[in-house]
Amino acid sequence: MKMTRVLISILVLVITVFIVSACNSNNQESENNQEKETNTEEANNNHEAREDEETTEDQTMDEEQSNNEEKPQDEQAVKQVEVTYEINDKSSVIPIDDADEKVVLLTIDDAPDKYALEMANTLKALDANAIFFVNGHFLNTDEQKEALKKIHEMGFLIGNHTMTHQNLTKVDEKTQRQEIVDLSDLIEEVIGERPKFFRAPHGQNTNYSRELVQKEGMVLMNWTYGYDYFSPYQDAEKLKKAMISGEGPEVDVPYSLLKPGANLLMHDREWTNAALADIVTGLRDKGYTVVDPRAIKTIEQ
Repeated sequence: MKMTRVLISILVLVITVFIVSACNSNNQESENNQEKETNTEEANNNHEAREDEETTEDQTMDEEQSNNEEKPQDEQAVKQVEVTYEINDKSSVIPIDDADEKVVLLTIDDAPDKYALEMANTLKALDANAIFFVNGHFLNTDEQKEALKKIHEMGFLIGNHTMTHQNLTKVDEKTQRQEIVDLSDLIEEVIGERPKFFRAPHGQNTNYSRELVQKEGMVLMNWTYGYDYFSPYQDAEKLKKAMISGEGPEVDVPYSLLKPGANLLMHDREWTNAALADIVTGLRDKGYTVVDPRAIKTIEQ
């Protein structure tokens, strides 16, 4: 009987030990599973965080690339130019301090009619700059506005040549204001900035137009010579010779008007377009540098 009780006690002890061991094993397994779940969750969070960072970096790079692509290449490449010249009361280009005197300024009036964009491409290929003086009646269509925008993006300055090319001395002050200010507004709408130079049709100004142009922050200029609006020079070969020599014997100019600082008037015309490259090359062969209009002092400078 005593032996039986001893056996029962041993059996109870063994069972108890087994149960305790099983519980401890289950608890350890649960803790391990929890730890694995925690580690897995942390790993997933880290992976997601890295993906978010990579996505943000990719988006930033894409945005930067997109911004660069939106800017025209020529506009990005436009360099800062030191102001070394100014326009005097005779419309000549005068050096400031010790700048090179032997320069000419190229200007193209009545743009952008038919040939302005092609002329801009010609000048760009020759690394020669110019001012394109614009008429508002050549900015009536989206195509014309796009042409002006491209010319500006290529690095050329845009000047004001009035809305409808009226002789300012023959219209009242209200009309003069409309001709000048309305065009500056339109140019700003197209290219994002107001013009800094003004040239009146036929070179005819009034006291009112001069004052208004100055208030509008524009430099007023005419020109020193130009021949392409005279019928004898509406031919590329004749025009080329006249512009390079400065002489126009067929219009009573048997002497040369080509001088350091000459302000050369040309127009958006077929014959001028055809002669343009040779004109630039011929002037350079004579030792003249085509001045960058951005180097010319403006009102705010």
